Order: sequence, then C-alpha cells, then structure tokens
Amino acid sequence: MGKKQQQPPPPQPPPSTLSSSSDDIEYGRPLPPPPPHLVMNSHQQQQHHNHNNPQLHICPPSQKSWFPWLVPLIFMVDVAAFIYSLYVNDCPSTSNDCILPGLGRFAFQPFSQNPLFGPSTTTLEKLGALEWKLVVNEGQSWRLISCIWLHAGVVHLVANMMSLLFVGVRLEQEFGFLKIGLLFVLSGFGGSLLSSLNLRSTISVGASGALFGLLGAMLSELITNWTIYANKCAALFTLIFVIAINLAVSLLPQVDASAHIGGFLSGFLLGFVLLIRPQFGYVSRKYVPAGYDKNLLKPRHKCYQYVLGVLAFVLLIAGYVAGLVILFTGKVPDIYVPLPTINQQL
Repeated sequence: MGKKQQQPPPPQPPPSTLSSSSDDIEYGRPLPPPPPHLVMNSHQQQQHHNHNNPQLHICPPSQKSWFPWLVPLIFMVDVAAFIYSLYVNDCPSTSNDCILPGLGRFAFQPFSQNPLFGPSTTTLEKLGALEWKLVVNEGQSWRLISCIWLHAGVVHLVANMMSLLFVGVRLEQEFGFLKIGLLFVLSGFGGSLLSSLNLRSTISVGASGALFGLLGAMLSELITNWTIYANKCAALFTLIFVIAINLAVSLLPQVDASAHIGGFLSGFLLGFVLLIRPQFGYVSRKYVPAGYDKNLLKPRHKCYQYVLGVLAFVLLIAGYVAGLVILFTGKVPDIYVPLPTINQQL
C-alpha cells in the first residue's frame, strides 16, 4: 500500500506576530496565539503585516490508530473451532490408521481421507460445513455463515490464519473493529453464497472467502481514497500483483474458486462503502481558528467518492438478493461444475 501524504509540521511564527498590537485578523482585534495546527507561510505573514486577512492553511491533527482486538479474537475462535472439530471427530474411535494416534481423540484422519491433517467430512458437515442440499432442502441457511469458522485441516488453518493476521490487523488499526468485522462477515457470506450456487455434491469450509474480501476492500480503499496516497501507481500495481497471485491459487485442485471470487467481489464493493476516508487537505471545522474564512475549507469527501459508494452499495445488495433468489428457487447458473472432493476454501 502506498505511503500516505503527511502534512508538514507547523512552523512557529516570529515573536512579533504574537506581541504586536497592530497585528490583527479582524480590524481592531488583537491577534491571539495561533493554535498548534495553524501554518503561515512567508507570503501569508506579509499579508498579515499589511492588515490583509491572511489565507491560512489549517492542518488537522494526525489520525489515531485503533487498538486491534477483533482480528486476534477471530484468530483464536478459528483455532478453538478447529481443536473442537478434532475432539468431536475422535478419529481413534472409527479408524486404526489415524495420523499421530498419540494425540488421542485429537488425532487426524488418515491421509487418504483428509490430506490436510484434519477431521472427516462427516464431522465438518455435523459442525456446520456448507452443503447445498442442507441449505436449500433442509432450510439450514445458517451454514452460509457457520462454514466461515471451520477449517479442513492444519495446513488449511495455518494458511488462512497467517493471511488474516497479516492483512486484518493493519486494516483494523486504520478503520476500527466495527467496519472490519462487518467486512469480514459480509465478505464471507458473499463467498459462501457464490460457492453454494456452484457446488451441489460436496461440502465447503474455510475463512478464505472473508480473507479475499479483505484483499478486495484494500483495492477499493486505495481507489476511493486516491488523493491521500503518495506513490499511487506503485501501490496500485503492487496490490494488484498480490491479489492476482492469491486468485491464481483458486485454480489449484481441491480449492473452492467460487468462494474466493464471491468473497473478493463482496469485499471490493464493501470497501467503497465502509472504508471511505476524508480527502487530502480536509479539516474539521472544530480545528479552524476564529477569523478564518470557512468558505475556503475543502469538503469532507470528493464527489466521486459518494458516487462510487452509492453505486457499490446498490450492486452489493442486488448481488446478494439475486444470489439468494437463485439459490432458494432451485435455479442453478451455467457456471456450475461439480468438484470431486472437499472444496476447502484455501
């Protein structure tokens, strides 16, 4: 991600501007000490001495970062859910070929049944894995959300949790737990929805739909907040390269590509709605000193940010509604291609 443009530190005005009774902003009124966010260049100081109303540049205080607690909590919940799935699975009670039998009921299923070192498909289905027939025929729509918190094995879990911490913590520091929490869950829902439209004979589990949503949101955040970044093109091409590599993983066997794409598209649209920032140079009115012409202030957001936000919101709602209608009316899109085994969301 590109480096955000930093406002220069405000220089201290010369002592004469603070003590001379002839210096004023409004005629006849003494000039008070300038606030810490007030910057005057040499030309403005000359206007000030000539009794002209100075055109002052106001700098807002630096943005405080949020303390990230939600993403680490999601990490712990996913790890705990995986351990619980191994406990429920209890491999030694059903097989003599368990991997690491010394772990007792936490042992892994035989490699021939689950090459990712995890529980059986039956256990995952029991705990909330996404399965088309259960969602549509049994009315268990909650599986569209529950599958996000399950993982097919240790390999699957480690890959997803590393991505979650690497991407999610930084986003939560910048935008807060509420926005990132909504982004994670809604992106995961979008991935599950598209996956359920494409898969009918297999199950799907994993948080990677939500993780691809975080990547998509990073891209839309860069686009909609274009004015606050330096090295814009370099940041854009770097992010696109990272996203392309991750999407290429979706082409591997045993990977649920539809969940990746659905999560990415959901996150991309949500980023325009949830991650919008004030444009570069915006200053809140509460930081503007008395006497400054407030008509010179920049608006909080640019027009294109509002347009992108509204358009993205409409497309997101339309996509969710259309997907749910297609899913529960039994209409299957032409892109349906059944996959042979577990379609874990790597």
